[in-house]
Amino acid sequence: MKKDQLPTRRAALIAGAGAVGAAATAGVLAAVTGEGPARPAAPAAGAQAARRPSEASAYRLQPLTGFAPPRAAPRRVLVRREPLLRVPGRGRNLVLTFDDGPDPRYTPAVLDVLAEYGVRAMFFVCGEMVADGRDLLVRMADEGHVVGNHTWSHPLLTRLTRRQIRSQMARTSDAVEDACGERPAWFRAPYGAWNRAALQIGAALGMEPLGWTLDTLDWTTPGVRSIVRRVERGAAPGVVVLCHDAGGDRSQTVRALRRCLPELLDSGYHVTVPRRPRS
Repeated sequence: MKKDQLPTRRAALIAGAGAVGAAATAGVLAAVTGEGPARPAAPAAGAQAARRPSEASAYRLQPLTGFAPPRAAPRRVLVRREPLLRVPGRGRNLVLTFDDGPDPRYTPAVLDVLAEYGVRAMFFVCGEMVADGRDLLVRMADEGHVVGNHTWSHPLLTRLTRRQIRSQMARTSDAVEDACGERPAWFRAPYGAWNRAALQIGAALGMEPLGWTLDTLDWTTPGVRSIVRRVERGAAPGVVVLCHDAGGDRSQTVRALRRCLPELLDSGYHVTVPRRPRS
């Protein structure tokens, strides 16, 4: 998304994409590693999962990827035999994610706060923003953050052809690899609008889909206090938090992060990143 794009367009598109996005969001997290058996972070979705609660994570095992040399799709898509996402460590683990960047005005400040507290996060970047933010991607990688694919220009994928979806994803993966030497292993659909084509193409390009379980709504610029309150009320083991470091004025996001991050850590949360998918 272009950094000066108004949030009204996002709101209109979200209204049409909500049903699809909610379905995808339900499957963002398969297991949290720690004491006791692995449990899904969100309730099982669908009748099949409801009939077999002991296998609540089974439906989350697709779409599943294989891996290939740089800039080459896998020859075949492999079937995964374990959860597609695990959050490492024990206790209260939480994942912070930032979409739409990098933005030279706000991304450095976000990285500074994360560095101050020794926390790693996930950044889902747009390819058109990478051209002017290569140094920021290098910094992300050097500081242990995960760089994900958020398409080239932040379109609504459900309105694109398969060829257009592939171009949006592949160009962004190329830009990420050119900047920091590694292709992204994760992708996120703009507006949370997933469809079969997006999931299949993402898998063919060697990436796993990742949604979120807690939306801070920071893109609406609701005020620092409101963003902090949503994080504090929604924080729970295995939660994936959605924030933005670009796409508009993100000064509220930066200030909210400075307030809520130390509070989360003081409350015993481990803010970390998921393990890289394995075939």
